Formats: sequence, structure tokens, C-alpha cells
Amino acid sequence: MGKKTAKKTDYPEWKEKKVSLGNAIIIGAVLAVIGGFVGANFHHLFGGLSTYFGNSKNAELGDSGLDELYNKLATSYNGDVDKNKLLEGAKKGMAEAVGDVYTEYMDAEEADNYTNGVLHGNVGAGIGVEMGLRDGYVKVLRVLPDNPALKAGIEIGDIFYKIDGEEVYALSTSEIAKKLRGEAGTEVTVVMARDGKELEFKMKREEINNVSEYVTYDGDTAIITITRFDNNTGTEVQKEAAKFKEKGISKVILDLRGNGGGYVSAAQDLLSLWLDGQPILTQKSVHFGTEKINTSSGKAILKGMKTIVLVNGSTASASEITAAALKEYGKATIVGTKTYGKGVVQKMYNLSGGGILKVTVAEWLTPKNNSIDGEGVTPDVEVERTAEDINKMRDPQLDKAKSL
Repeated sequence: MGKKTAKKTDYPEWKEKKVSLGNAIIIGAVLAVIGGFVGANFHHLFGGLSTYFGNSKNAELGDSGLDELYNKLATSYNGDVDKNKLLEGAKKGMAEAVGDVYTEYMDAEEADNYTNGVLHGNVGAGIGVEMGLRDGYVKVLRVLPDNPALKAGIEIGDIFYKIDGEEVYALSTSEIAKKLRGEAGTEVTVVMARDGKELEFKMKREEINNVSEYVTYDGDTAIITITRFDNNTGTEVQKEAAKFKEKGISKVILDLRGNGGGYVSAAQDLLSLWLDGQPILTQKSVHFGTEKINTSSGKAILKGMKTIVLVNGSTASASEITAAALKEYGKATIVGTKTYGKGVVQKMYNLSGGGILKVTVAEWLTPKNNSIDGEGVTPDVEVERTAEDINKMRDPQLDKAKSL
């Protein structure tokens, strides 16, 4: 399996596709307006439409424009109207109309894919990438080692454009993930956008090796790589760190590049290796008040260890919590490029029917009460890693960390 660079005669230049992208943005705006209308008429929707959906408990039949819209669809549309699909669409519209890119509703299938794949890494057969919404598009955040995407040549920052001939750039992360999965051994063709060009990759799906953390050693330096913050990520690293003394480790490099986040509790467990019962963040919420979150006490076996943290533009959320806390307490030197800047917290609500609402419930501040939302964490030592570096398997950021 490999890649080929699209020629102008085969594929139009990426800039020519901006008309199509523009249409997608317009469509998205229209959907947002519709979603706003759904959100504004929430009670009418679930009250007035309950007559049609067979649920009259606490129903209120109001003078709702949505009732009118539903009636027109049900009595005029030249085809079948799936009531469940209408409800699912209304739920998605309400979540989208909030206007927050991190708040979304997932139906039962999407929720299962998200929980097992994005949060826990149980992705089955696929191509081996971690992805997330960045700048309006779903981009590659990490290419997993020893997996099809890495072998084919897909890179961090690539935008998903087409999968098996279907345009997917306007789809959500979970929708794209679903299309990438399949039976091991089956072929998938992915077109990525990179630097204004389209690149086509043909790969065979494989069972994905997708650990959340691993530790390698370079002499007396331990390199802790964390790809995401699972429930047990922090405790697994704690177990490995307990071996550092007997291994003669004198320096730790914590690699958070491409880590889009995960559970705050996992970052809390990880930071307990350096910080002994100290606050790592303050959460502020309109509905839930203000809360300080501290590390555990008595586990800071690395508090005197020389530590370097590697970050880049895809380091986000729980990863930024980790980097900011270690920087502000003077426990580590931050190396790389400015982080993404996601300073808000999401909570997952399990809903009836198997759906999930992922909603932004609070903002978080660093130990020194700084907000990084939209700003990111600025490294102490700025070092770029270019696409050419990646292609030639060079890592100047890691090299710098080793030299400090």
C-alpha cells in the first residue's frame, strides 16, 4: 500500500474546491439557523410532536412553527417521513445551535464509536490515526506507529477530503471515523488535503494497535509518550515511573504532541507524579460554580526529576492542563510550538435511546489563574518540526529536549 500525489490532470487544485467548501459553510449556516429554531422551540417540539410520536406525558400542544413544519412534511412530502430521524435531527440541531464547536449530540451508534474509539482506543480495524476538529475541518492529530496510515504516508495536519470517492470534509469526526472502520483486510481509499493539494492513499484496514501511553528509554532518560488521556493513563504511567529509580533515570521527557486530551482525572493522576497535593486548575461554571482540582498527595516521586515537556499545535485540553501546571510550578521546561488553546471542559450525558450529549460545562484556569482558551501554552523553548522533518524521520523537538 502506498500513496500517489495527485496531478492537476487527475484532480483539481485544492483552491478550486473552495467553491464546494463555501457551499458546505452556507449549508452549515442554514442548519445552524434551523437548529437555533429547534432549540428555541424545544418544549413545543417535544410537547406538540408527542401526539405523533405516541408520547403524551407532560405534552403541551402549542402554536409552534415546528408543529406546522412537521404537519406539512408528514402530509405533503412525496415519500416516507421517518419520525425517529426527525427527532435525531432536532437533537443534533439544538446542540449545534449553541454555537460551541465542542458541544454536540451523538446518536446511539455515534456514541458507541466515540466512547470505544476516541476515548478508549477500541477502534477495531481501521487505518491508525487520531483525528479531531481543527479550524473547521477534521484533521489528523496523530499517526499511530506501526499502522496503515503511517506506512502509506499520511501526516499530522492532513485534512480528510474524500473516503472511497465520497466528499467528507463537512462531516463530523465520528462520521468520518465510522467510514474509516471496517473489516480487517478490506481496502479503503482516502483523499487528504495538504498544502493546497489533494493526495490519494490506498490502504488495507488492519486491527489497530492504539495504546494511550508508552515509555521508552534513551540512556538515563525516560521518554513518556501519551497519545490521549484514558481513565487509566495516569495510573499506568505511575506504575512505570516507579521503576525509574532502579533504572538510574535522571531525566524525563513527557511527549504530549498530538494529544487532543481526554479525561481531566487522568491528567490529575499524571501530574501527581510531580505535584504533591497542589491545585492544577480552577473550573468555573455558570451552573456548577467554581471548583479547584488538586493532585493526590504522597505520589510525587518525580518532583525533583529534571523534566522536559514536548508540545505542538495539536496538544489540547487535558494535555494543556498538564503542560501549563508543570510550567507554572517550575517543574518542567516546555519545548516545541504553541499549543491549541482549548480551555473549556466537557461533560458527557447518557441520554435515553443510547445517545450522548457532550456539552461544554465550564472553563478552566491554570494554577496562576490564566486562561489559555484560544491562546494556548507558549513553550519556553520554541522549536519547529516541519513536514520535511517528518517525511525524513527527523525530530528536532525531541533532539532539543534530549540536549537540555
